Amino acid sequence: MADGSDVTMTGASRTGFPPWTARPRRRWGEPWLAAVAGAFTLAQLVLVRPDLGLGWDETVYVSQVSGQVPAAFFSAPRARGISLLAAPIASWSDSTALLRVYLAVLSGLGLYFALRIWRAHVMPRVLALAGALFASLWVTLFYGPQAMPNYWVGVGALACVGCFLRVRANAGDRAAWWGVFASAALMAWMRPMDAVYVVLPLLVLALALRCPRLLAVLAAGLLAGAGEWVIEAYLSYGGLAQRLSDASRIQGGLGWHLTVVDQLRSLGGRTLCRPCTGSVPNSVVTVWWFALPVLAALGALTAVRARRALPVLLPLACAVTAAVPYLFLIGYAAPRFLLPAYALLALPVAHGLGHLVSAPIRGSARTVAVSLVAACLAAHLAVQYVVLEHTLHSSAANRDNWFRTASALHTLGVRPPCLLSGYEAVPIAFYTRCGSAQTGGHDSSTTAAALARAAHRTTVAVLAQPGDRPPAYARTWPMERAGVLHAYVAPFVRQGR
Repeated sequence: MADGSDVTMTGASRTGFPPWTARPRRRWGEPWLAAVAGAFTLAQLVLVRPDLGLGWDETVYVSQVSGQVPAAFFSAPRARGISLLAAPIASWSDSTALLRVYLAVLSGLGLYFALRIWRAHVMPRVLALAGALFASLWVTLFYGPQAMPNYWVGVGALACVGCFLRVRANAGDRAAWWGVFASAALMAWMRPMDAVYVVLPLLVLALALRCPRLLAVLAAGLLAGAGEWVIEAYLSYGGLAQRLSDASRIQGGLGWHLTVVDQLRSLGGRTLCRPCTGSVPNSVVTVWWFALPVLAALGALTAVRARRALPVLLPLACAVTAAVPYLFLIGYAAPRFLLPAYALLALPVAHGLGHLVSAPIRGSARTVAVSLVAACLAAHLAVQYVVLEHTLHSSAANRDNWFRTASALHTLGVRPPCLLSGYEAVPIAFYTRCGSAQTGGHDSSTTAAALARAAHRTTVAVLAQPGDRPPAYARTWPMERAGVLHAYVAPFVRQGR
C-alpha cells in the first residue's frame, strides 16, 4: 500500500483505516481530486476575477521581473521565489488579467498534485474533502491567483509531508525522495523561514528514526530553495546575520507577541492587520477558526484508534509549528500567514468530519447527524463567500485609488522615467510606471539628499496626504492634487526637462 499499489479496502479491522475510508481502489479517487482542483481554479476566475489590480506586495514582487516597471526596493524578509514564478508572464506582458489567469491555473494544478501525493495514505473521499475544505476558504481563494508566496508554501508543505510519509513507508520510492527535496525547496524558495518552521517535525522524526538520508534530503531541499536568498544576503544586505536582523526589525522584532486575537480580527477580511485595532468580527465569521483545532483533535484521536496515526498526526504537528511564529512571535497579523497551517490542518479536520458522519448510530439520529454536518458546511461556505466579497470590494477600492492617482500624475507630467517618494509611493509608482524610493520606514532605500539631487536629472514627485507636510527638500516645489493625495512635483518638469 505504501507505493500506491492497487488494493481493495474492506474495513478498519483488516486495513487499519476507519470505516468511512473503506473500499476504494487506487485510482478511484483521481476524478475527485481533479474535480476539487478544477473547481478551485474556476472559483478563483469567477469569484476573485482576473481584472483585480495588483496589491502593494504584489507590485514589489512583480516589479522585480517586469520589463515595463523599474524594480521596487526589495526588503530583507522577502524572497524572490514568487517573482520568478510570475516571470513567464510578467517579464513580457503588463496584463494583470493574464497574470491572474496563469496563477489561478497554476495554483489549481499545484493543489491537485499536492493532494495526489497522499493517495497511498489517505482514502479518496477524505482526501477530496480535505482539498475542498482548504480550497474553499476565502483566504485561499483570494491569494491563489495573486503573486504572493504564502499559498505556495502551503502547497509545498502538503506535498513535503506526503512525500516524507511515502519515503517512510517505502524507501525505494525514488519519486517520493525527489518530492521531499523539491517540495522543501519550493517552500524555501518562497519563504525560507516559513519552510524551516514547517519541516521541524519532519527533521525531528527523521532524527528519531535514525534516517540520515532523510535528514540530508530535507536539508538539501531547504538549502537549494534558500540558496539565492542566502547569497543575496551577502551581496546586498551585509551578510546573513544582518539580513536576518533586518528582517526581524521590519517584522516588528521577533519575540513573544501574542497575536491570536489579531489573527481573529483579520478573519473579517483585513489583508493586513498592522496596527491591529478594532473589534473581533462576529462569531459567525470566526466560529470555523475555533472549530479547526477541535475537529483536528477528533481526527487525530480517530486515526490513533484505527492505528493509522502518522498520516494524521504528522501534518497536524507541522501545522502547529507553521502557525506558532504567526500566533506568538510576530507583532502583527495577516490571514495569509496561516495558509500553510490551514493546508496541513485540512487532512486531520477531514478525518474528524468523516468520523462525525460515520459514527455508529442508526436510524433518525444518524440522519440528523449527517444533516447537521451538511448544514454547518453549507453555512461555512456562505460565510467564506461573504467575507471574500467584502475583501475583494475593499481591495479593489485601494487599487482603484492607486490607479486614479497614477492617472493624475501622468496629467501633471510625471511620466517615465520618473521617481516617486512619500505616502504609498511603492504601489502608486508601479501603476505610474515610475521607480520608487523612500527615506524612512520598512522600504528605506535612499536619503533626502540623494532624492534632492535626483530631482535635477529626472522627474521626481513626493506624495503626501492632505494636511501632511512634505519633506524639507520638496517644500518649495509646486503642489498639485493627484487623486486624493497631494503631489509635490520637482519644478524642472514644468520647464520641459
